[in-house]
Amino acid sequence: MTGTFDLPISRRNLLSQTAVAAASLVLPLGKAVGQTRSGILNAGTVLTGSVSSSPEARLIEVYRAIGAGDKQALTMAGALVRDVPGFQLGQLVYGDLLVAQSGSLTNLAAAKDGPPAVREQLQNLRTEANRRLSALREMPSPGTVPEQVIELARNVQHVVVVDASHSRVFVFEQQSGSLRLIRSYYASIGQGGFGKQVEGDLRTPLGVYHITSLLEDKQVDELYGIGALPLNYPNEYDRRLGRTGSGIWLHGVPRETYSRSPFATEGCVALANDDMAYLMSVLQTRRTPVVIADEVNWVRPAELAAERRSFLALCTQWQTAYARGDNQVLQTLQTADFNARDSSSFHNVSSKVDVRRTIPEPDPQAQWRNVSVFRWSRQAEVAIVNYTATSPRQSRSVDRRQYWVQEQRRWQLFFDGPV
Repeated sequence: MTGTFDLPISRRNLLSQTAVAAASLVLPLGKAVGQTRSGILNAGTVLTGSVSSSPEARLIEVYRAIGAGDKQALTMAGALVRDVPGFQLGQLVYGDLLVAQSGSLTNLAAAKDGPPAVREQLQNLRTEANRRLSALREMPSPGTVPEQVIELARNVQHVVVVDASHSRVFVFEQQSGSLRLIRSYYASIGQGGFGKQVEGDLRTPLGVYHITSLLEDKQVDELYGIGALPLNYPNEYDRRLGRTGSGIWLHGVPRETYSRSPFATEGCVALANDDMAYLMSVLQTRRTPVVIADEVNWVRPAELAAERRSFLALCTQWQTAYARGDNQVLQTLQTADFNARDSSSFHNVSSKVDVRRTIPEPDPQAQWRNVSVFRWSRQAEVAIVNYTATSPRQSRSVDRRQYWVQEQRRWQLFFDGPV
């Protein structure tokens, strides 16, 4: 293999650009963890997929080899495309290595001279390569969590975080009361980017959502690969803002390809089928939260302690007022449009309604269990509370969800309903 990567801007320039990026990662990562190159990968499998032998992990090892001038890069790339023929980025790197070895790079036409579809595909592959490599530099620090998770109930096993601007999905697992990052995956989002507003805008929504169900292979079209995990978009906050659309899923990709370009879906989040298979096998429906953010802010759990105590106290205040039938307190804690979308509201105490007809006999024995609290800060401060209401008198439990909004520096509840 020739050692030159100083090429004109062409189809083959992707190789040099990604190789240079990979080379810049090798030394800093080695110093950071005090390990050899192979040790880094094996000890940090969450950086590159589900296992150290995942296609993404192997691709990054090819990039590392290119950056280090290792002649094994060609052999490694060849094995990768043989094992995963649908991995287009792997095919491109392998092809470039073959051409580099032949010494005929100068005879290739520049990418700007090719058909628009080819130029677009190459640009998409370049962006995908950069996103995958950048993930190594941008992993959250150990022990940090997304700022949206204020309190997590013990019966919630996982939290999924989608970093839309970096094409990355992080999977956290609750272990001994703490969140631990266990997986990290490349993902594709909507063609229109993120920040969904209306149906058909091809954007991925931003917010805190929950997985509602599981759709297996036979229940979805080939476009969605091996299956899907639908989300509850639009949630109650989206509805309050008038956002429209539906059918936002985490899903796989067609079997003919390994992955899709960073902006390729109609608003969903698409992952490689092997990554999707893992999510489908471990994530709980109705309980697993999915945070979709344009930029994730990672914090230490201790930084959220004061906010956690404050909001749990607020929830207790509402719960106590509801159990006692204290309409005066409820009216201060609820918005004027509380449960406006629910015509059968059971405790709407807005001044515009007859509270005697809307508040039933309260159950003073009702208890809250499995409380989770999530916050969302974008244009407004919103909090989502999941809880299980248990009533010994009625011998049953009901999973419920609340949505709070901060208006004029005061938290108010605008929705409470069953999950």
